[in-house]
Amino acid sequence: MGEPFLVAFNRTRACGVASRVRVANGPASRAVGLLSRSSMDPEEGLWIVPCAMIHTLFMRFEIDAVFLDRELRAVRVVEKLKPWRLSSWVLGAHSVLELAGGALRSGGDNACRVQIGDVLELR
Repeated sequence: MGEPFLVAFNRTRACGVASRVRVANGPASRAVGLLSRSSMDPEEGLWIVPCAMIHTLFMRFEIDAVFLDRELRAVRVVEKLKPWRLSSWVLGAHSVLELAGGALRSGGDNACRVQIGDVLELR
């Protein structure tokens, strides 16, 4: 996969969220998502556009998920979503940023807390 990575930055809190974010914006990439992966590094992410609901069926690890509106404002944050779970449908969500489970945990060495209302930047 030679596509370039994006950087996810929390503008509200002035901290980095993930430095290696891939974009899934086509039918095939959105359908596969993280299913082919056995884990994620804390600096990795997958930005799924459009998306208002996710599942972790057939996944082998937990994830953190930040549901974003069209302006990249967090409308829901789910931490440590375990495998074989479904998120609820998130009204107002246009995309979701999936991260390694625990990546958003407060107090961690590289953690950048993301809360509802925070505005992210993906560049």
